[in-house]
Amino acid sequence: MTAIEARGLTYSYGGDPVLSGVDLTVSSGEFVALVGVNGCGKSTLLRMFAGLLRPTTGTVLLDGVPLTGFSRREVARRVAVLHQTLPPVPGLTVRQLVRQGRYPTRGALGMLWEPDAGHHADQALDLTGVAHLADRVLDTLSGGERQRVRLALAVAQRAPVLLLDELTAHLDIRHQLEVLGLVRELRATRGLTVVAVLHEIDHAARFAERVVALHGGRVHADGSPGRVITPELLAEVFGVAGRVVVDELHGTPRCLPDHPLAPGPAHGARAPAPTE
Repeated sequence: MTAIEARGLTYSYGGDPVLSGVDLTVSSGEFVALVGVNGCGKSTLLRMFAGLLRPTTGTVLLDGVPLTGFSRREVARRVAVLHQTLPPVPGLTVRQLVRQGRYPTRGALGMLWEPDAGHHADQALDLTGVAHLADRVLDTLSGGERQRVRLALAVAQRAPVLLLDELTAHLDIRHQLEVLGLVRELRATRGLTVVAVLHEIDHAARFAERVVALHGGRVHADGSPGRVITPELLAEVFGVAGRVVVDELHGTPRCLPDHPLAPGPAHGARAPAPTE
């Protein structure tokens, strides 16, 4: 069953094209990682899936229905988005913020009359391992704690589709692994569909079952990590020469980048000219 479908999406910022005819289908229950260089349109595509940006041309469908046919609240019942930062609200506690996860689907009055709003928030805090932080003020949290709270906010929304925009940005390696492992666990236990923008290709290979690489405004490669992540992808999409090996523990690809490639017209990069 299809959860999200993009048909011929194009988008430009100030006249500069970012996406050019993107076609992509995400099935219910999939964990899809979007990869590519900065500015390739990953976050733009994610925002279109959430209805936060309208494509210049093309259509986004949720559950087979054009996104334009839903109200903002109806979209929120189906799609939860983790933006790159938490809102700066001085004095707000973790529990107060996570309870706001019910706002997109219920509205202000609906939250007042929803008897389970507090229960949903507490459940989200438990699921993401931040219940012990419930009474802490957001400004006092570490980076890893804040990312978990962001995830709890989205979980409280109780939408079947979860869109993650650089969840691991600015985190050390321990906290990167923790939050991605948590997402994978939530996806398995709650049957979520996950689409995540990730910068680390190795993380995409290890945690997602499908990798979509964007390049030149289009889908350059799409498939399982073992099929998509190759030395050719490193060169053509990321502009680096490198090797790809199989992780002996996890059985997933790992990238060993060697050196940057000079720009070239054919595939976006070429090997540096040999020197004497």
